Amino acid sequence: MIAVRPMMPEDVSTACRILNDIIEIGGTTAFEIPFSEALFAQSYLNGTDIICCHVALDDQGEVAGFQWLGAHDALPEDCADIATFARREPPLKGVGRALFSETSKFAAGLGLNAINATIRADNRQGLSYYDKMGFQDYSVAYGVPLRNGTPVDRISKRLDLRANTAL
Repeated sequence: MIAVRPMMPEDVSTACRILNDIIEIGGTTAFEIPFSEALFAQSYLNGTDIICCHVALDDQGEVAGFQWLGAHDALPEDCADIATFARREPPLKGVGRALFSETSKFAAGLGLNAINATIRADNRQGLSYYDKMGFQDYSVAYGVPLRNGTPVDRISKRLDLRANTAL
């Protein structure tokens, strides 16, 4: 069983490194510029839009992934946005499922009715993950340009927490 708990200040350095490694690899996140630890903390620990942010820990107690849930102006009030990042090396099987179990319970406990995930169309792993968690496609933003101008679609998926019997 993978331990999951709320992110704490001491997790920032490792979690930031996980995200920056993913950004450096490319192709699986909309982020293209690495985060400083200060910006990471503002985005995932202290920001006003944060509903919750959980970390998953490996057997040594090291952060192996994190999942953020936050408010987004473009979403209905009863719907939150989600982002999930898992360590690439060494990977820990089940991190995403363990994180989502905690995040979805937290969201339902707050009375949220839905969770939104927006994923790059070329991120097969991310699309598959959210499908496995029960998210359904509901919209596409076509041809959103990367920094280099390359257009990449963004697929938005939504999970109806009221209909999700797995919670």
